[in-house]
Formats: sequence, structure tokens, C-alpha cells
Amino acid sequence: MPTTILWADDEIELLKPQLLYLRDKGYEVLPVTNGQDALDAAASKPEIDLVFLDENMPGLSGLETLSGIKAKRPNLPVVMITKNEAEDLMEEAIGSQITDYLIKPVKPQQILMTVKKIMDNKRLVTEKTNSAYQQDFQRLFMRLQEDLGFDEWAELYRELVRWEIELDRTGAGQMQEVFSMQKQEANTAFNKFVVGHYLDWAQGKGETPVMSHTLLKRRLFPLLEDDTPTFLVVIDNLRYDQFRSIQPMLSRHFRMQSEELFYSILPTATQYSRNALFAGLMPSEIERKLPKFWRNDEDKGGKNMFEAELLADNLQRHRIDRKMAYHKVVNHQEARNLNETILHGLDIGLTAIVYNFVDMLSHARTEMEVLKELARDERAYRSLTESWFEHSPLFEALKRLEGKPVRVVVTTDHGTIRVRNASKVVGDRNTTTNLRYKSGKNLQYNAKDVLEVRKPEDARLPRQHVSSSYIFAKEDLFFVYPNNYNHYVNFFRDTFQHGGISLEEMLIPFAVFTSK
Repeated sequence: MPTTILWADDEIELLKPQLLYLRDKGYEVLPVTNGQDALDAAASKPEIDLVFLDENMPGLSGLETLSGIKAKRPNLPVVMITKNEAEDLMEEAIGSQITDYLIKPVKPQQILMTVKKIMDNKRLVTEKTNSAYQQDFQRLFMRLQEDLGFDEWAELYRELVRWEIELDRTGAGQMQEVFSMQKQEANTAFNKFVVGHYLDWAQGKGETPVMSHTLLKRRLFPLLEDDTPTFLVVIDNLRYDQFRSIQPMLSRHFRMQSEELFYSILPTATQYSRNALFAGLMPSEIERKLPKFWRNDEDKGGKNMFEAELLADNLQRHRIDRKMAYHKVVNHQEARNLNETILHGLDIGLTAIVYNFVDMLSHARTEMEVLKELARDERAYRSLTESWFEHSPLFEALKRLEGKPVRVVVTTDHGTIRVRNASKVVGDRNTTTNLRYKSGKNLQYNAKDVLEVRKPEDARLPRQHVSSSYIFAKEDLFFVYPNNYNHYVNFFRDTFQHGGISLEEMLIPFAVFTSK
């Protein structure tokens, strides 16, 4: 059906050229000469899609009419047309939620462009986005055929996430399917790249990317050379696309100085990657040098209980003479405490904050049907993360730092991937339970589905038993035991998991914000 426009102006007869122009372009136009008729039409004619409203009419003024229309149809777009350019009038109109305003005299082409901007904006943006991605598709395809290095893979992933968010925002269904296949191809190629290089990186051979255990030394510690109070915020399990969703909110209060991607170590699991991040050491080095701070998979108790001690040791080892505070938030009371005490960090060189909500959301989604529905795919998962962050005590706490001479660093320990395909694995009862990596004795598995590490020391990982080995799932695979196989395949398919090799799990953000 054609777009229907309600146009209210006491001098409507003088606007016949504009009305005829819109009708020639395929729009229905309903003219009225006063505010009351405009209110009656807006209330009785649901087919009205847009209102042009004269600001200066006898009887009900434009602003009074606007208020009445919004009371009855709050989502109906209204364009105010006025001769008056007074700032207070425009502020009042904008505060009353006008969609746009025009200054008289208005030309037909000006009116047409306003209608297109309001009514056809989504379609035009979708068409433009589709066209732009189609043009970029071949270039991205050719890039995937090249022998990319670790920095080039990071840049390619940034581009893929940009397109993923753009295509999701415009609802471009057909192109989203094409993109999904291209992203899958990218993950296949990335897995080959990681399998071919990871053990050299872990052993420090040749040129290596910034990784979990080198992140603080290479990126954070140089920032601490000045006296700016620094807040290191580690949001557990935060994918890069999720960071991109919350970044605009942070940028309203702080200036983003830099943003980059670094590589999580394997396994992309909290007890390994986050301990490595704080310690500045690979897991086997933590076990050997700081044994009282390391817990293996089979050990009882929490596996990340000594992050503050590991960070303190790391700072001392690198002769960083800065006072340090550490906060871990895993429940609402701890979140409230952080909000109340965050300003104490203004007198401290480095305040480290570990926030566990996104990780808990990921695990809860696996178990709870309602969260499976709320976060059914990547787009919904981003939206849920964005909504959480906007209303979170963490964001409230960070906003208290606005305008203060501070530095806020936002990062994570690993990402997560939506798993879709099962791979059978057999192990004894002491084999680790993670769905994306396994550690144990005498593991049986499909070799093409995994990165095998028969000697844990090659990956700088602890060896729990003489015959222990590790396997890491590739792409979107998840491990399932043969017992009750179909049940667990159906239960875990399309859940978000971590521990293995994928762009989403390994390439994760490190961003630096400063006061505006």
C-alpha cells in the first residue's frame, strides 16, 4: 500500500504544488487546515504513516497538536514545518519527539527527500548495505585464499564483524545467509592457520602475536609509566562483536584511544586464559613457578581463586611500582560494592576488575530454555549483552569515573562460539568435561576434528598424568561421548561454548579509553 501523509496547515491551498508533487510520486496525501482536524484524522485513520505539521496555526498550535498526536499515536512520525527558527521553539519541538523539522518555504524536492529519509530509510540502507557487501564479498573471498599472518587475520576478523553487525542491523536476510557461509569458510581457514602456528607461538619461536600471557606486559604495563589512575576491566567471555555492541555506550562517556584484537591461548577457557593473562605466564609456567596459585582440572575448588596474587607477582616481576586493587564481581552484592567504592581507585595506580556476568549468561543459556530463546543466535546474544551492560552496575560504576583524570581499559579472557556439529570422543572418568577441549589419558577421537597436543609441554600446558594429552575442537564442533549420544547432541547444539579454536573464541578485544 502507498504511504499516506497527513498534512496540517491553515494555508494548505498555497501548498498545492507540493501536494501534487507527492501524489505524482505515488504518495497519498490527506490535507487538513487546523490542529483539531489533524488530531481527529490521526486518531481515526490508522493508515496514516506520516504527519507534516505547521507550527503556527490558529486555534490549536502546532506544538499543542503535536502533543495530542503523540498522546494517541506515540510512534507516528511527525515533521514540524515552521517560519520560526527560535532555538527555544526548536528545543521544545525536539523534546516533544518530532522526527524532523523544516523551515518555510519548503520546496517539493525537499519534502520528497524528507519523506524518503523517514519512510524509506530502512529499505534504502538495506539496499545500500547489500550492495556494498556484494562488492566486498569477492575481496574478502580472495583474502581468505592468501597466506595471512596473525595481524592480517585480526584485521580480517574485524571486517567480518563489521559486516555481520551491519547486515544484522538492516535485516538483509539473503545477504546474511551468504555472509554466514563466508564466515564459516573464514573459520575453516583460520583453524588451519592456528593448527600450523600455535605450538610455535606457545613456545615463543619466531614472531608471535600478543597473547593472553603477554598482553599486560606488551599493552598495559607501558601505559602505567605515567601517573594516570588506570582501571583494568576484564569482562569474562566477551566476544569482539559483543564488545562492538557496548562500545558506543562507553564512548558517550569516554574517548576511545585505541582498540585492537589479541589472541587467547588454548584452551580458550577461563582457568587457563585468565590465569595466564594476570600472571603473564603460560599455565605450565604458573604451575612450576607459582604452584600454590595453580589448580588443575581434577583439583577441587575454584580454578581462578588467585588472580590478585598472580597480578601482584606479575607487576613485581616487571618492576611496576604501582599500588594495586583487585575486585571480582560474581553476584549483585559485589556489583553494588564496586559501584560504591570505585572512586577509591582514583588514589590507586591500577584497579583490576573482573566481571563475570557474560560468562554466567553463556552457561545459563545452555541450561535454561527461556535464555535459549532470548539468545537464540549471535544477533540476539549481542542484543542481550548490550541490554545487560546498559543497565548493569558495572556501567553505573564506570560512569562515575566520567570527567575524572582516569584511563579505562576494557578486555576479556576469551570469547565463545555457537556450536552446531558434534564430534564423538571417548575418555576415562577423569577426562575434562568441557565441550570444546578435552584433557585426559587414552583419549579416542576423530583426528580431523581436532588439534592434537600429545605432549602438553609443547603447548606450555600442565601434564596431569604421564600419558595425558589435550585435544581442541575446530570450527563449530563440540565433543560428545557415545553414551546417550543423540540426547546430548540435541541438548548442546546451538549453545555458546568455549575452549577450542575459532575466530570468535581466540580473537578478542583490548580497548583503551580516556576521559573526554
